[in-house]
Amino acid sequence: MGEEQDSSMGQVRRLFERSEAAAASATEELVQRDSFGELLAKVTENSMAVTKLGFDAMDLVVRNLRLAGRQDVARLGRQLARTEDKLERVLQEVEQLRDESARALRGPSGTQRGRGSSNGSAPRRAQASRAGRTARSSPSAARRASASRSAGGKGSAPKP
Repeated sequence: MGEEQDSSMGQVRRLFERSEAAAASATEELVQRDSFGELLAKVTENSMAVTKLGFDAMDLVVRNLRLAGRQDVARLGRQLARTEDKLERVLQEVEQLRDESARALRGPSGTQRGRGSSNGSAPRRAQASRAGRTARSSPSAARRASASRSAGGKGSAPKP
């Protein structure tokens, strides 16, 4: 029984080796032809074209859904930075005009002529307003503003 199994295994092995050799020679013959190179080039070209079509289709889908792309987000970021800079300049102008107005109301003798609070809350409100603006502009400015509020006390005048 062992001899039959060895002979059948040997026969299977020989058949396998023959079929492997035949497949290898057929493959080598196929690869050596010029038509194989042309076919490979066509397949590569077509696969790249299909990939490009897929990317173009996805681009159209994103555009039609009106989703923001990377370039849109970068452009909006630059625009937001410009707007914040303009707003900061406007706030500085308003603050200067407010200071000039307060000086004009006090007059040459330094006393306040217009409506005002006798308890000194107006300067504190202006200081808090300025501190809030600087706190939004940078973390270090926020620390300086909170330190000046805590060190200034209740009746302290705002520092320019």
